[in-house]
Amino acid sequence: MVITSEIIQKNIEKAKNGDQVAFTFLLDFFWNEVFGYMLKRTENEADTDDIVIETFAKAFDKIATYNPEFGFNTWLIAIAKNVHIDMLRKKKTSLFLDMNSSDDNQAYQIVDETPSAEDDIITEQNLSQLLGYIKQLKPAYQEVIQLRYFQEMSYIDISETLEEPLNNIKVKLLRAKKLLAEIISKRN
Repeated sequence: MVITSEIIQKNIEKAKNGDQVAFTFLLDFFWNEVFGYMLKRTENEADTDDIVIETFAKAFDKIATYNPEFGFNTWLIAIAKNVHIDMLRKKKTSLFLDMNSSDDNQAYQIVDETPSAEDDIITEQNLSQLLGYIKQLKPAYQEVIQLRYFQEMSYIDISETLEEPLNNIKVKLLRAKKLLAEIISKRN
């Protein structure tokens, strides 16, 4: 099947209305283009992967703001550039650690990090509360959170278990974490 600009525009409109199949179509169709562009800029596959995942997550969150006068791929690449700039800023600020505090005569204290009974109770209460928040997500998001963080499965294993493309799993997990963070911040 030849994918025309009309098919792309129809999927963009469907995605604006929350159609997950349309999101998947757009993700699959534009992933390699955005990934290739960013790989040339970063020269690092891991960073590129992170940037592209975040790019699609942001694009899908803000798809209502997309202006059809411009190419969708151009819009995605503009988002990717901004994500890359943000990533570089974060890395730059983390490089400015205080390197002058290496005093050889400094005494080191060894801290017992074994959790106390109170720590165990607090952890259990927090886990219970977190599970309650997770249950507020759509079942598809609950499932990826469960597989990744409670069963500690890799992205590839989740992809095989759910029989979905790896890129979809990455974006779905990122969106699930964002939605979960929003739920938690509303409660606190």
